[in-house]
Formats: sequence, structure tokens, C-alpha cells
Amino acid sequence: MKHRVVVLALDGLLPFELGIPQRIFGLALSSDPHDRGRKLYEVVTCSVRPPGPVSTDADFTITVERGPEALATADTVVIPASYELGPVHEEGRLSGELAAAFAYIRPGTRLVSICTGSYVLAAAGFLDGRPATTHWSSADHFQQLFPKVRVDPDVLFIDDGDVLTSAGVAAGIDLCLHIVRRDHGTAVANDVARRTVVPPHRDGGQAQYIQRPVPEAQFATTTGARAWALGRLDRPILLRDMAQQESMSVRTFTRRFREEVGISPVQWLTRQRVERARQLLESTDLSIDQVARDAGFGTPTSLRQHLQAALGVSPTVYRRTFRAGRS
Repeated sequence: MKHRVVVLALDGLLPFELGIPQRIFGLALSSDPHDRGRKLYEVVTCSVRPPGPVSTDADFTITVERGPEALATADTVVIPASYELGPVHEEGRLSGELAAAFAYIRPGTRLVSICTGSYVLAAAGFLDGRPATTHWSSADHFQQLFPKVRVDPDVLFIDDGDVLTSAGVAAGIDLCLHIVRRDHGTAVANDVARRTVVPPHRDGGQAQYIQRPVPEAQFATTTGARAWALGRLDRPILLRDMAQQESMSVRTFTRRFREEVGISPVQWLTRQRVERARQLLESTDLSIDQVARDAGFGTPTSLRQHLQAALGVSPTVYRRTFRAGRS
């Protein structure tokens, strides 16, 4: 059966963010040769009230055809941002109708928020003692309102197992792609990203606010060095080699790289190698030794350490998980 994603539409919602789960999860198709093209998720939208109109922050309303009882059928609940959260935003508590709606959610349901949707999860108590994020401009207020939450204002999203939170707007795309990747592997997530025309992977630890996301014309960029590095991940890559691709000093290159990408060149390179290893483990029968060499980690021990740090599993367990999912 398809995994059921129920999106909770609240008054004052942002239409862009409401559409993210439908777009990302709705495009996720099975890559199994036996049922290739089968939709992997069923995405439905509900309101906290009986079916009817829900206001948005735009000059139109939307009509939602399901009431809160749809939450009882969810495997995953997604709460997009809203600008009309009332007591949730002002006092840190759920309104009566929100509390009644949340009562429908079954124990063990995966909970996901986009942007200020995290306020709703926090007000319901789901984030107490847990790491979470929200839009950077709301982070201070969020922390003051919910002191039990371990707020990280600098990341794109946080995966804490059964509860996941993202920063604002486009970070919701990153989080939903991450969930598809977690559920069904890199190949499925990359296919969704290609058809959505977005980057296939921005790591959750990447900074929300990058100083110069679109470099000014008078500044050189690090784009060429990144492309050069991606073409030779299986070989040693030194920071000075990357800097030389852009005719910069190591110091200037490192500063410019952080401004454009949000993390250091070494962090970025490690993440690209982890991503390469994931693709090889999922899609090939190469030995762990060969995967380690082709991804640029050199030895199985190094691959195991980096994969464990990034994903919490060994290469063998990771491969077995996604091979089992296709059988």
C-alpha cells in the first residue's frame, strides 16, 4: 500500500509551502522493475474544520475537501507554514480546534513541519527536549516561546527520526526530498528532483542564510572548482588544488566557498563523497572496497566511519535496506 501523507492546511497558509508535499511526494515513483512507475505516496490535504474554504496569505482562498478526521489515516503528517496561528504563535498553546484535530493523529505517525509549522508541533509538545529548526527570522521568538526545544536556527532541516522540521520556503523542498531519499533511496529522490528542476541534495546541515547566494558580477565564483571536484571524487583532492582551479589563494577560496555554499570546502567534499557512496551502494553490486575507492574514501574503514557519521548505519546495512525495499 502507498504511504499516506496528510497535509494540514491552516488559515493564513502560504500556498507555495502547501504545494511542496503534493509536488515532491506526488512525483515519487517506484524504480522496482516489477512495478516501475507506481506512485509511492498518496498525498491528501485536510483542514482542522469540516470541508470548506481555508484562507491564505495571498488574494485567494482554497477549498479543502477533507476534515481533521483524515489525520487518523496518516502515516506522515505535514504542517506547512501559516501567518494566522493565533494562540500557537502568541502564547505557545494549541487552539481548541487544533487540539481536537491533533487528537486524531495515531501514535507512531511521522510528523513534519515546514517553516513556522514548527510552532504547531512545539505547541503540541512534540518538540520538547528535541532538536528543531524554523525560519531563521522566527528562531529567537520560537526559542523564547518554547524553551524546552533545542532550536538550531542555522540549518535547512533537522531529521530527528519520527519528527522532522525545516526552515522556511525552499527548505521544505529539501526536507521532503530528504524524506523520499530516506524512504526509497537516492535514485528515486534524484528522479523527483530532476522532474521538479531543483538540486537533488542540499544537506540539512547547510546554512539557511548564505551571504552571497548569487555572486555579484565583479566576484569570481567557486562553481568551476566544484564541477572539477565532482568529476574526480575517486582521486585525492586537496584544498589548494580546488583553489588553483579558480586562480585563488586557499584563504580567499575558502572564504568565497563558504559565502556561496554555506559550508567549508572540506565539509562539502565529504558530503559529495557520501552521496556518491550511497548511489553506488544502491545501484551497483560493487564490493564495499570498490565503493570506498570510487567514492574517494580510499578504505572500507574510512567509508564506514563517514557513512556512520552521516546516516547512522554501516555500508552493508545501508545496501541491505534499499535492496530489501526493492525485492
